[in-house]
Amino acid sequence: MNKRHWPFLLGGLLVALVLAGVVSNYASSHPDGLDSSLLKGCTVNADDEITGGSCPAQQAKDHELADSPLADYGVRGIGNDFVSTGLSGVLGVLLTFAFGGGLFWLARRRGPAPPATPAAPATPAATTASADAADGAATPSSGTR
Repeated sequence: MNKRHWPFLLGGLLVALVLAGVVSNYASSHPDGLDSSLLKGCTVNADDEITGGSCPAQQAKDHELADSPLADYGVRGIGNDFVSTGLSGVLGVLLTFAFGGGLFWLARRRGPAPPATPAAPATPAATTASADAADGAATPSSGTR
């Protein structure tokens, strides 16, 4: 990688880490469009728990990875929500950066494609013969001249 690309790359990583680690804690805690549309028809209390009615959200189940260390936008085992959410975002950015960097490293190791071999130059006789054949095919023959 060219030396002048490193500041841009590290600057982008720094911005992503700050956004994931700090700014993500100030995101809205209210349900997004999908969550709110799934709750239509149900009554919900202040803790966003369904208390009555009938809606598609009542059929929801936990995801298979609900017990993973980074589930629910936090790190399991950390009691402070601000730190847990920020650390989860930072770990997600670092994992994504490492995965993407690894893919680019693998793609770069393959190297550029070999140059195409130029076609052999045509001889003047072959060029004239193919041009005459093309002319004969393009003009209809009338049988009489």
